[in-house]
Amino acid sequence: MKQSPSLNFILGIYVVLIFAFVFAPIIFSMIFSFNSQRFPTIPLGEFSTEWYAKVLADPDIWKAARNSLIVSCSTAVIATFLGFCTAYSDFRYNFRFKGPYLALILLPPTIPLIIMALAMLAWLSKIGMSGQLYSIIIAHSVLTAPFAMAVIRLRLNQMDPDLESAAWNLGGSEWQTMRHVIVPFCKPAIFSSLFLTAAVSFDEFAVSWFVSGLNSTLPVVVLEIVQGNIDPQVNAIGTFVFLTSMTLVVLAQLFFASRQIKGLHA
Repeated sequence: MKQSPSLNFILGIYVVLIFAFVFAPIIFSMIFSFNSQRFPTIPLGEFSTEWYAKVLADPDIWKAARNSLIVSCSTAVIATFLGFCTAYSDFRYNFRFKGPYLALILLPPTIPLIIMALAMLAWLSKIGMSGQLYSIIIAHSVLTAPFAMAVIRLRLNQMDPDLESAAWNLGGSEWQTMRHVIVPFCKPAIFSSLFLTAAVSFDEFAVSWFVSGLNSTLPVVVLEIVQGNIDPQVNAIGTFVFLTSMTLVVLAQLFFASRQIKGLHA
């Protein structure tokens, strides 16, 4: 069925307006990060990298950046492993209460972040594990594992279900089949999940703020800076966080899409 040119034009304008509404504050924040004036005013002052220099000279921000890097990398590995195990169990096995099992695993992203953060704080405090860097890693792993599961499960949907049986009939054990058939087939989704979960973890604020204690991540430091005053350093930090998160997301999408295209041409 052919769509009218006018409808396509209206839909195109609608998409452009939505993207403009979402990204305009971020773009202006990036512009103001190079403004010599302390307050975000128009017209802009002179071009300056003063705020970036102050950020780079602040040891607290370097510590927060290190914490964010450790947390995001650790979370990516743990969440991707959990997501792979969950996706494969859903793909391969049929068992009783499978529906509630999957609903429970996919539940964390549907819970409001404040409620999730309070629950994680209460649970970690109860077992004496709150206020540590690994507390953030645990909480972020719970939050991001469903994203990894969804990406890897999508990839497994494209695999012939008889492929494993063929490997077993050729003499391969279950572990050999997993190593030489399942994991290589899922490799694009695994790398995509690593990038995606790292991006979500790197950019996450609410849960980090509740469970981090003195081990602040970059988003938490941003809140601490803006409390009670207006500091242009926030624009510089926000630009760095946004570009890092977007780079990880784009890499995840490009990696997965490139492998999908190769698979179609194979």
